[in-house]
Amino acid sequence: MTPATRQEVLGLYRKVLRIARTWQSASGQTEETMREKEYIRNEARTLFRKNRNVTDPKLIKQCIEECEARIEIGLHYNIPYPRPIHLPPMGLAHKQGRTLRHQEKLRKISKPIYLKSHDEVS
Repeated sequence: MTPATRQEVLGLYRKVLRIARTWQSASGQTEETMREKEYIRNEARTLFRKNRNVTDPKLIKQCIEECEARIEIGLHYNIPYPRPIHLPPMGLAHKQGRTLRHQEKLRKISKPIYLKSHDEVS
């Protein structure tokens, strides 16, 4: 990892922790705000520690993009949790054949960037 990339990653980590410190839930309830703040901190720790030893520049870039996307979506919608996606079962198959393996491949391709690591951690 280059020093510039390291600084960018550490800056993102600090940004997430600052967001967690100043987070206010949409409902304004103290209990919910505390739960959401704790979720943000735990999710950041888990994902950043999981990816600590990543050395591939493309994978690092993908993780940075995912982090930035989750930050923007969380701030925009005022929810810290990943937004769900709704894909109907067998809704992505080609007209020629509907094999399960092909469906799984299409689902993986169609998954938004902000959910790439969510299934691995949850």
